[in-house]
Amino acid sequence: MTKPVIGVLGASGAVGRAAVRELRALGHTGLRLGGRTASALRAVAEEDPAGHDEALWADATAPDGLRAFTEGCDIVLNCAGPTYRLRATVASAALAAGAHCVDVAGDDPAAEDLLAAGDPARDGRTVVLSAGALPGLSSLLPRWLAGQGLDSVAALTAHCGGLEPCSPTVAHDLMLSLTSGGADGAAYGEALAAVRGGRRVPRALRTAEDTEHHAFPGRVALQPYLSGESERLATVLGLDRLDWYNVHPGPAVRALLNVLPGRLAAGDDPAELADRLFLAADLDLAGRAPYYVMDFELSGTSSGRPATAGLTLRAASSYRLTAAVGALAVDAVLRARVLAGVHFARDVLDPGTVVRHLRGRGAADLRLTGAAADADHVEEGAL
Repeated sequence: MTKPVIGVLGASGAVGRAAVRELRALGHTGLRLGGRTASALRAVAEEDPAGHDEALWADATAPDGLRAFTEGCDIVLNCAGPTYRLRATVASAALAAGAHCVDVAGDDPAAEDLLAAGDPARDGRTVVLSAGALPGLSSLLPRWLAGQGLDSVAALTAHCGGLEPCSPTVAHDLMLSLTSGGADGAAYGEALAAVRGGRRVPRALRTAEDTEHHAFPGRVALQPYLSGESERLATVLGLDRLDWYNVHPGPAVRALLNVLPGRLAAGDDPAELADRLFLAADLDLAGRAPYYVMDFELSGTSSGRPATAGLTLRAASSYRLTAAVGALAVDAVLRARVLAGVHFARDVLDPGTVVRHLRGRGAADLRLTGAAADADHVEEGAL
């Protein structure tokens, strides 16, 4: 049987390079690596011990180059950005070439563009969006946790963030998310909002600029933030209450984020602000080891009694987490485990498979508490 041709766009970036390694670990070889820097692509290709990967120049903003890259692919994994500027550009090119597509981001704007052009399911093609750390893993982990020792769930508190370098894609997407990224042209999310009584309530929470949290070292800032993904998670789990916090351990980045909306509204150059964000991230990292944390606590019932289940994930990089989810989505599509059409990774990937992969690959340290820890011990004993 001929092996499928997997194209990885943005293969020399922070996420793309890690995604290539994840795909190889899953047994996929002969990858087509795309990007704008030939020397960096060759370096990634040379990491293939069998020497079967090929490097091709490709620019997501250049139609001819994108067309040439996607032609002949069976599936394209997009790790390039900025996400909210590209929207469905890469996925549309992949579909035009007769290929499936997985995007580590994409979100609602890409889904809206794709469905407006006609559901890919009619041609038997599959697109999986938001196959990354956040969004993506940020919903998959709570869904898995809900099945670990709890009979029912009522509330979720989440804390996600870390201290790591800022990629160009992340910097530009962060600024674009203030006015886009959500459904129907809305912003990606709403600061200070939370779910109460199963619905969004504006200004339900307050920011804590200088505090502590058990899952994070040192002093941090906690920014309440409710995204569309989090709201959908609350609906799927039947939550009455959801509090979501973005955690900022670095004072330089946090200070810039505080003034960013005002500076953009005042007409400051986004490219210059992105450069400032790179520098702020480097300043916060000086002399410290990078890390990324996702901490979830669910409350509900177990055997008719009130109970909690907690999960803390610690990793050296959110980029590697994104790469792992993207690679798993590619693998699931190629194994026909995802139906044709446009999907979000949180809805079609098996949470248990994702958790086992992260544990098995050493991509993250997962620690469970409460009912989840008890359930995990029982499972290990049964095995």
